[in-house]
Amino acid sequence: MTSSSPSQTPNVIWNPSDYAANSASQLVWAHELMARLQLRGDERILDVGCGDGKVTAELLRAVPHGSVVGIDSSPEMIRYAAGKFSGPPFANLQFKVMDARQIHFRQRFDLVVSNAALHWVDDHPAFLRGAATGLHNGGRLVVSCGGQGNASEVFLALCGVLRLKQWRDYFRKLEAPYFFHRPEDYERWLPRHGLCASSIKLSPKNASHENRSAFASWFRTTWMPYTQRVPEAAREEFIAAVVARYLMKNPADAHGHVHVRMVRLEIDAVKTSRPSCDEPVSEACGCGESPGGAPAK
Repeated sequence: MTSSSPSQTPNVIWNPSDYAANSASQLVWAHELMARLQLRGDERILDVGCGDGKVTAELLRAVPHGSVVGIDSSPEMIRYAAGKFSGPPFANLQFKVMDARQIHFRQRFDLVVSNAALHWVDDHPAFLRGAATGLHNGGRLVVSCGGQGNASEVFLALCGVLRLKQWRDYFRKLEAPYFFHRPEDYERWLPRHGLCASSIKLSPKNASHENRSAFASWFRTTWMPYTQRVPEAAREEFIAAVVARYLMKNPADAHGHVHVRMVRLEIDAVKTSRPSCDEPVSEACGCGESPGGAPAK
């Protein structure tokens, strides 16, 4: 449930140990999501984009009489998670390599959750089709992912560096690696798959990094569609250029902490046999339009 990214972006290779060390904000958001679940303790749960598996394992602890399956399209993440969370305490926990756009299980789940992952997926209706098929009637879908305007200031700093002659050749024909949607998009998509929303909203968040170095580590760990295009010998220089440009406009606070304004798209819906749902329930966060966005990871 951490943002492992169902890594749809071609040639992105995740470093699970780096991700585990540089995903504090994602873990905070996962705990916020879990606090809303109100679990009984016997649910069957599917975690889409389970990443390094630490939150998936926490879900298992919350359902001592249930079971949890974590899926991610990154083989590196799944190997890491399966190795770290094994043995008798995790007998009812499974990890599988699976694309979020191609979810298929014979069993049915009480709950499908996804945290900090779906903004990496280019086809959200395909995800919803698989999630709905995997839920029994009355089952619940709870999602938190990057939404419209996410990390826009980082994106602006990054674009400024990409235009420089030193770097621009590495990024020719780069397709958008992230997909930040609006509540209105999910208002259209959910009913098509028999899902009725109780809440869809954009929620502003603050990602706080302890210092300049921690901010650079976060960028290095989760912005691989950009960093991995640069030859390894020049990669740290590229990352330093983005960090410097970001801090010019967004300086650290008095304690040296670097802040990034994030926007999460939060969805809570139930599978129903009804042919249609009620009126839209989206809530705007008041952020206004923002250019593009960057990975929420």
